[in-house]
Amino acid sequence: MLSNHLQNGIESDNLMWSRVPESDDTSTDDITLLNSHRDGDGGVNSLDYEVIENYAYREEQAHRGKLYVGYYVAVKWFFSLLIGIGTGLAAVFINLSVENFAGWKFALTFAIIQKSYFAGFIVYLLINLVLVFSSAYIITQFAPAAAGSGIPEIKGYLNGIDIPGTLLFRTLIGKIFGSIGSVGGGLALGKEGPLVHTGACIASLLGQGGSTKYHLNSRWPQLFKSDRDRRDLVTCGCAAGVAAAFRAPVGGVLFALEEVTSWWRSQLMWRVFFTSAIVAVVVRTAMGWCKSGICGHFGGGGFIIWDVSDGQDDYYFKELLPMAVIGVIGGLLGALFNQLTLYMTSWRRNSLHKKGNRVKIIEACIISCITSAISFGLPLLRKCSPCPESVPDSGIECPRPPGMYGNYVNFFCKTDNEYNDLATIFFNTQDDAIRNLFSAKTMREFSAQSLLTFLAMFYALAVVTFGTAVPAGQFVPGIMIGSTYGRLVGMFVVRFYKKLNIEEGTYALLGAASFLGGSMRMTVSLCVIMVEITNNLKLLPLIMLVLLISKAVGDAFNEGLYEVQARLKGIPLLESRPKYHMRQMIAKEACQSQKVISLPRVIRVADVASILGSNKHNGFPVIDHTRSGETLVIGLVLRSHLLVLLQSKVDFQHSPLPCDPSARNIRHSFSEFAKPVSSKGLCIEDIHLTSDDLEMYIDLAPFLNPSPYVVPEDMSLTKVYNLFRQLGLRHLFVVPRPSRVIGLITRKDLLIEENGESSAVELQQSTSRSVQ
Repeated sequence: MLSNHLQNGIESDNLMWSRVPESDDTSTDDITLLNSHRDGDGGVNSLDYEVIENYAYREEQAHRGKLYVGYYVAVKWFFSLLIGIGTGLAAVFINLSVENFAGWKFALTFAIIQKSYFAGFIVYLLINLVLVFSSAYIITQFAPAAAGSGIPEIKGYLNGIDIPGTLLFRTLIGKIFGSIGSVGGGLALGKEGPLVHTGACIASLLGQGGSTKYHLNSRWPQLFKSDRDRRDLVTCGCAAGVAAAFRAPVGGVLFALEEVTSWWRSQLMWRVFFTSAIVAVVVRTAMGWCKSGICGHFGGGGFIIWDVSDGQDDYYFKELLPMAVIGVIGGLLGALFNQLTLYMTSWRRNSLHKKGNRVKIIEACIISCITSAISFGLPLLRKCSPCPESVPDSGIECPRPPGMYGNYVNFFCKTDNEYNDLATIFFNTQDDAIRNLFSAKTMREFSAQSLLTFLAMFYALAVVTFGTAVPAGQFVPGIMIGSTYGRLVGMFVVRFYKKLNIEEGTYALLGAASFLGGSMRMTVSLCVIMVEITNNLKLLPLIMLVLLISKAVGDAFNEGLYEVQARLKGIPLLESRPKYHMRQMIAKEACQSQKVISLPRVIRVADVASILGSNKHNGFPVIDHTRSGETLVIGLVLRSHLLVLLQSKVDFQHSPLPCDPSARNIRHSFSEFAKPVSSKGLCIEDIHLTSDDLEMYIDLAPFLNPSPYVVPEDMSLTKVYNLFRQLGLRHLFVVPRPSRVIGLITRKDLLIEENGESSAVELQQSTSRSVQ
């Protein structure tokens, strides 16, 4: 029955396909294959998100009952649980390591500077240098794909681009330990972006059953072989990474929806939400377990990273103008940051990093020394200020030594009743510096001179550091930069309006949101993340205001940070909207430069090997001849499927005649055609064929996709673009206008119950007409 269904499907598809002339010279002009991009360019390949409904797929579907479908859905939810647990534990390990390294570093440095500031500086510099060197060494020697934030690569993967090495086990290990070294070493970068990549790697490894290379694999989890299922898992991993980084589960879901995914559905929403909730539970449980002090410096800050719930309760209409100014400043500085990082990264890739891994390590170490010298040396040049009168019930003491959760740092001061405002934000961890900038009831803690100095130096350090051979995120540095000029604006607002209930920390929060919006161009997800990490819902309208303004200003100059970096790395993203000039183009014009290679249904093995070796196409139209001698296109066969057939050799036949599908047993399961994630898979050079093998034939009918997507040659390229991106296609046939129509499908034809009968929602008159 199934074989008859396949044969009937091929015959019915023949009626739908446009006729192809028999001449080899003209056949490529009448049918064209529209690809997402040419494979092999830039070392990336497209992913096959389309379901290949060949004979092996239909045979597997026919043997699967309702019990298997329920098991399949249950495993998806179980994997979502595992992704949440794994990502949460990875985030706890990274945070525990970073905060303890930083805490021990500052505690040791502060103990030494009581006797000698020079000796303290040497110890501080050497600790940072060792941590950064270890991070750069791990990345250059073990996991090159773990450098950077990883978000452009993951965004490209979910957009349909497979970059080799992005989701491998060694990339996961390099991301975790590299982030510990780079963030703990005090560089001007964060761990939030790498955590998104970490969650994606965990999800991908779970989906493919682990790592075969390192013998850490299991056959039981290897249920999700298709790129579509892996895409869903990676989406869950991305949301889990954001939820773990900021302890913001709802923000993680919206980040995956707004920023990284190109395809979304309601079922995926539920699993992503479930995964993010699991992450929040794991992180909160770990922090509760660590409150007793067994985890060192980790766990004492509370679940909310930067709690400002005790800050400004209300705002005045007059404050909207300076808040709008903050949005404009964020858009300008964010766009400038994107452009400067583009120039720096381009220079590194084209000249500096081509000199080898040793240069990459030396560069990271030099930047580490410069960062250490600035963060330690600049506060020495700043005069200390007397401590203000303590506010009752504020929980703020003055002074405090540099360490965790402290304002008013006493650094190179003559008396114990003084503090160094520049050291409070410079000679501190980034999380603690942001907490100090966001803090309420600390009026006039920072001088305008100190804030301007920190803004200029840290902005320059962030630009120079971004693009080095270490895992680097831009969320926390962006918050640092934005909160600095935001607090600066807040100081002027307090002095101008002379209102006692205006908090400088409120403007610091708005500044952080504005810079992130001006650089990354996120709105909804970033707004929710800022609310979740600060625990202040009252500021939601203001955050929305500055985000909208900063994004609009930034869009007037350049693209978002991740889009700029993706283009620089050669990742061909398909954006949500087609280009304007596509409205004046048709499908045929977009693919005139391509030459399509068609394969006959029954083809010699030698011809297959020759075609695969002479080009890098990943899809080939398959043609057949009717009894009247007419040439018809019967489907599409993928390069990866041809390679599997050549390697197995079990489908070779001596006869050049097509076989009857009903009399043929398919020796391949559908999962055998799946390519391992983030690897190049089979190559024609890996397959060894004897002279006898080359003289045999292969019938491609059971292995082709008999119903690929087709568009007429005069369709608007805008419609083609939307169809291609929304369906996640890799190939799209462009054919001449068909000569006949066999039917018209409407909504009524798709309202079918499981028993095959029409739905209870009946239309008075059917609009589906059979064309005679």
